[in-house]
Order: sequence, then structure tokens, then C-alpha cells
Amino acid sequence: MSKTLIAFFSRADENYFAGAMRYVKVGNTEIVCNLMKEMIEADVFKIEMKNPYSPVYMTCIEEAKKDLREKARPELVSYPDSIDEYDTIILAYPNYWGTIPMAVATFLEKYDFTGKTILPLCTNEGSGMGGSERTIKQCAPDAAVKRGLSVTGSDAQNSGGSVKRWLSSNGLI
Repeated sequence: MSKTLIAFFSRADENYFAGAMRYVKVGNTEIVCNLMKEMIEADVFKIEMKNPYSPVYMTCIEEAKKDLREKARPELVSYPDSIDEYDTIILAYPNYWGTIPMAVATFLEKYDFTGKTILPLCTNEGSGMGGSERTIKQCAPDAAVKRGLSVTGSDAQNSGGSVKRWLSSNGLI
């Protein structure tokens, strides 16, 4: 039987929404993952940095830019013991500077994704998937990385229809 893992990085605190800053208790990516959990049977793992970025949005994006430039691999709070039992990994994350957050790269590079399918889902405020699918392929070269889904973060709570269609088109519903 095929098993699915939803692995996601999400950031609460001060966030950017369609031109304005707003404080949120649950990040956009996590909102979308919560919708997915209602649609499919999957285990869930939240990718969390041991030393998280600042809760202040402008500081956070500068920290993320520095990590990207330095190709940093931030240490995570925890890791799944193994991903061996999963055939499909839904990898959800916000678009940070046109790609995945470096904490997601840390997660990807820890495991062997040979024979596994990665379905990328990226929240953003208009920048789409950016180069994130290419970066995922570089970090997990032996995975089958499928076409991702871009979700506008400020509309995350209303993305159920597009998420359901995407999951269905990938054989999960």
C-alpha cells in the first residue's frame, strides 16, 4: 500500500499579504497543509529550524536571503527517523527569494529519495513556484519531482478547490 508524507515549512508571526504586513498565528503553508489533511490520508511532519528566523518580516527576509547566498543548511529541531515507508512526499513551503527555504534543503539532503515522488506546493504572494522545483531536483536528484502547485498565501484558506484538483491529478484522491 502506498503511503504519503506531507512535509512542510511554514512561518507564522508577521507576514506579507498583498502589499501589507499582518501578524498571523498560523502560517499560510500550514493552513494549506491542514486543508490537505482533511482530503487525504497522510502522515505530517513540520520542518522547523532550531534557530528560527525573526518574527519581524523584514528582518526574516534578510536572514533568509543571507542563508540562500551562503547556501546555509540550518539545523532542524527534529527529523523523521526514516522516510522509507513513504512513496509520495508532498513538500510544502513558502517561496523565499525565488526558491525553497534553506531549512527545506536541509530536510531534503538528509534522506535518500530514490524511487520516491515529490509533489511541491509553494505559497507565495505572486512569485509562483520560482525556481523551487529545480532546487528540489538538485537537493533530491533521485526523486521524481512532479509539477508543483502555486498557492497565493493571502488566499490560502480558500485554496481547497485547487489543492483538491492538484491532489486528484497526482492520483492521491
